[in-house]
Amino acid sequence: MRALLVANPAATTTSARTRDVLIHALASEMKLEAVTTEYRGHARDLGRKAAHEGLDLVVALGGDGTVNEVVNGLLHNGPDPDRLPRLAVVPGGSTNVFARALGLPNDAVEATGALLDALREERERTVGLGLAAGTPGTEDESVPARWFTFCAGFGFDAGVVGRVEQQRERGKRSTHALYVRQLMRQFWEEPNRRHGTVTLERPGADPVPGLVLSIVCNTSPWTYLGNRPLYASPEASFDTALDVLALNRLSTPAVARYATQLLTSTPERGPHGKHAVSLHDLTDFTLHSKVPLPFQMDGDHLGLRTSVRFTGVRRALRVIV
Repeated sequence: MRALLVANPAATTTSARTRDVLIHALASEMKLEAVTTEYRGHARDLGRKAAHEGLDLVVALGGDGTVNEVVNGLLHNGPDPDRLPRLAVVPGGSTNVFARALGLPNDAVEATGALLDALREERERTVGLGLAAGTPGTEDESVPARWFTFCAGFGFDAGVVGRVEQQRERGKRSTHALYVRQLMRQFWEEPNRRHGTVTLERPGADPVPGLVLSIVCNTSPWTYLGNRPLYASPEASFDTALDVLALNRLSTPAVARYATQLLTSTPERGPHGKHAVSLHDLTDFTLHSKVPLPFQMDGDHLGLRTSVRFTGVRRALRVIV
């Protein structure tokens, strides 16, 4: 088996020594080339090169951002139904939502052992992904399409992600406490929290206007707070298209209610109520805003957008599990 290991040296929970041990273990089972990323987008370029060369497997060692880049490289020309690319993930970030949603251990060494067992036993599964692009006929129509593995957000939650990235650029460590602090700051400074500017449109249904927060989920849980899984859209699955949780009000009482529901959410029940909109298994829909809003995918802030078109692709990737 010809394989490429893409390792992010800035991954939060792995050291150079750990990477060396993992590379040695993987190289004992396959013909492995290991490359350390050097710039933002490098993992995407490496994934694209691996797909062009027809490699059997790409292993992503890093957090969700590294995984996202590798996936976008592998699927640069879209998924080939007859030969879906193969991906393996060794978690090295602070949260590792995609890997944990697949049922992988959250420890890099344990995950490597699980990966080697899965390769020997030829265990893999096909997963669906989300695709987001600029909407034709809008000022964002030239924005290139990009894949996401577990979630995207337009509006409030993307603003939180942007704030966290700014803090990390200033040298702050990516911790759950940092996310909570930036969430509170985003809440108090959010100008549209009582009257949302986002409208959701989908074929064959009435538009849903006035949304403040819109979270698009490709799997469940949506994320983790430490070891606690948070279920924004409990029915979301790698085997279906996309789910949406949206809120049309973020007043102080509403935030207290929905935050409590999110913290106590389960695989059977997520946030609900008169200000919540939950939609399941959507293959094609668009989010429009009257004003530019922050946009994020897989925890990566992508700037401001006014319109994003989403597509749920049920069979896009093979993952070693």
